[in-house]
Amino acid sequence: MAEAGATSGNLGSGQGVAAWRQRFAAIPNGRKLGLMIGAAVLIAAAVGVWLFSSTPNFRVLYTNIPDKDGGAIVQSLQQMNVPYRLDAGGMISVPADKIYDTRLKLAGQGLPRAGNAGFEIMDNQKFGVSQFAEQVNYQRAVEGELARSIETISVVEKARVHLAMPKQTVFLRDQQKPSASVLLTLQAGRSLDSGQVAGVINLVSSSIPDLPSKNVTVVDQNGDLLSRPQDMSQPNLDARQLVYVQQIEKNYVGRIQAILASIVGKDNVRAEVTAQVDFSEVEQTSETFKPNSPPNAAAIRSQQTAEQLGRNVTESVGGVPGALSNQPPGAAVAPITVPLASDVAASSSGNSNSSKNATTNYEVDKTIQHVKQPVGNVKRLSAAVVVNYKLGRDKGGQATYVPFTAQEMTQLNDLVREAIGFNKDRGDSVNIVNAAFADSQPLAEKPIQDKALDYARANLTDLLKLGLIALAVLYLLLFVVRPLMRDLARGRDVPEPVDLELGEPLSGDETQAAQRQERVEEDNVRLSALADRLQQGKELAKNDPRMVATILREWMAREEDAANPNKVG
Repeated sequence: MAEAGATSGNLGSGQGVAAWRQRFAAIPNGRKLGLMIGAAVLIAAAVGVWLFSSTPNFRVLYTNIPDKDGGAIVQSLQQMNVPYRLDAGGMISVPADKIYDTRLKLAGQGLPRAGNAGFEIMDNQKFGVSQFAEQVNYQRAVEGELARSIETISVVEKARVHLAMPKQTVFLRDQQKPSASVLLTLQAGRSLDSGQVAGVINLVSSSIPDLPSKNVTVVDQNGDLLSRPQDMSQPNLDARQLVYVQQIEKNYVGRIQAILASIVGKDNVRAEVTAQVDFSEVEQTSETFKPNSPPNAAAIRSQQTAEQLGRNVTESVGGVPGALSNQPPGAAVAPITVPLASDVAASSSGNSNSSKNATTNYEVDKTIQHVKQPVGNVKRLSAAVVVNYKLGRDKGGQATYVPFTAQEMTQLNDLVREAIGFNKDRGDSVNIVNAAFADSQPLAEKPIQDKALDYARANLTDLLKLGLIALAVLYLLLFVVRPLMRDLARGRDVPEPVDLELGEPLSGDETQAAQRQERVEEDNVRLSALADRLQQGKELAKNDPRMVATILREWMAREEDAANPNKVG
């Protein structure tokens, strides 16, 4: 019984394969080709996914490696049994999961040797090395450290630094400043802006004593000079000042367009602003003395008073003892004028002296002012605005462009003045012109066909792309998806093989069982063929019902003739 079941299973599978073969044979050749192409695409995609998943993901280990170091690295990778891949430009790649481990092992072997040497070169100084060699090694170490620092910039792939260090001298007039040259290898398609170049220059100049920024030269791999020297005729000219002026002008233009766009429309206004900016740095120190205040309101700083009183007695006889003092008095002389009695009394009573001095110091008003003017003040603004004509109606009532009225132009002028902060004392000027734009389209009514044609011309590229996509989708739906769905539906309509008990009843003899199985297989083949014919008949009746009706009438006429052979037509 077990052998009989196995035999029945094998026969059933054979019948299923035969049924699938018959279905495939019934499919038209065009559909067979589509199915085979689809199967081939699926198999290729599966194989590609398997190959992609089985291939390790390689990442760059080193780039721009010289041939000598490249050979040593490849030899080390072979000894470590690490898969590698060599590309053009001295690029070596290894699997992503082994890249860091490989770099550490190669670094332990001192590979690659062509890298920039830093201060580690000072670790292996030989005994008895000369001072010149020490100076050279120190300069190499500084150059290597600077190159490593510059290579950390994302845009820079490789950097080399050369330093020119003059000998020191005790004579001031013979002293020379050091200089530096930097060669940068930039990433493909990348570039350095002025700010990044200035950063590299300042990095190098700050690392070397007495190295001015103007003595640093930066060149890229194409030989283009990145560090532009300043114009000596205008030493204070800075590119940032030009950018600052452009930002101010752009800001004012944005204000004008933003406030007028809500009135005249976004595409109906054009504005340009010219700003004169003062970048001069002014520092002013002034000392001012105010006029003297009234004495009663002035503040006394210091006051000093001095008074002297004295009295002289009658002159007494005196002199130097001796012969001259003992001489008799001379002859009396009468005065021409007779003195008054008061004078005589005063002279008889003696002379008196008195003096009084007073010194008063007042506070003096004094103002000391130190003023530093801000840099970047706007000295003058000039605004030029052009406004397109507005929509309106002509005398005939048709839509057209008409100019603004004088009152509307005055309102627009006032808005622009307020938007830019107009200052008459500063000399600002605003000029608004109302004119028709050259790209303004006429407003005459066009037919719908002309509008569609204009739209198609303006968007021809987009329409072509959409058309190609629509054709591809339509092709897939009609010639790939629809036939496959129809074949699947036809396959579902085919009944499963049925074991029909035809002929003699089962017996225990294996020969009779084999014959019975052969009959069942034949019956299943017939039923499958009958199902295919029925399906074809259904499709024929659906597609051409007249032909089916004609065939049925012929069949009925034949049966009627067979039933009545004596009937005379």
